Amino acid sequence: MYARLYTQQARYAEAMMAQMKYYKMYDDVYVPGRWHLRLPVDTQGEWIDTWQFNEGRALDIKGPIRFPVRPKGIALEFTLCSMGNPVVHRRVVSLFERLGLKEEVQFIPVEVEGQADPWFILNTLQVIRCIDDARCEEVLYWQPEDNRPDKVGQYRNVRGLKVDPEKIGGAHIFRPWGWLVVLVVSEYVKTAMEAESITGIKFIEV
Repeated sequence: MYARLYTQQARYAEAMMAQMKYYKMYDDVYVPGRWHLRLPVDTQGEWIDTWQFNEGRALDIKGPIRFPVRPKGIALEFTLCSMGNPVVHRRVVSLFERLGLKEEVQFIPVEVEGQADPWFILNTLQVIRCIDDARCEEVLYWQPEDNRPDKVGQYRNVRGLKVDPEKIGGAHIFRPWGWLVVLVVSEYVKTAMEAESITGIKFIEV
C-alpha cells in the first residue's frame, strides 16, 4: 500500500512540474529616466570576461568587479548590463533566500558607480537541455559548411524560445543548454518577484 501511495505522490509531483510555466527574464528598457550599466571592469579598468557568468557554474572571482553607469539615472533592482548579465539589488538576494533557492544561484558582490548599497551579479548554477525545437518560432544549427567545426550541431539561433517543462525537473532558475544568453525562471519565481515589486524586471513566457 505504501509503495502504491508513494508512486501516486511521485506521479502527482511530476504532473505538477509538467504544468509549471516558465519565463525568460529581461529588464525593462522603457523605464523613463532609467540607468544603464556598462561592461564590468576590474580595479585596473580592464574589461572582465562576461561569458563566464552564462556557463551555469560557481565562480571564484578574485578582486572587486565594478560597473560603470552610462547614462546615469534611476537605479533598477534588476538590470542587464550591456552584455546581458543580470545585476541585482540585495532585495533580490533576500527574496531568493526566502524562496529556498540558495543552491540554484550564486550572488557575486559587485560595485556599481554612484551606489552605496550592495549589488550582485546573479549567476545561475544550472544549464538544462530543455529547448522544445518544435514549438520555437525558428531554430538554426551550425552546419559543417559554416566552417565552425567546434560548433556543428549546436544552436546558431533561436527565435521565439519555448522549453519542454518535462525536461526541467524541479529547477526554478537556469539557462537553457545551447542558448545560454537566456535566463529562465519558473512561475514560482516570477510570482514572488512580482509580489515583491522588484523594479526593472519583465517576463515573457517560454
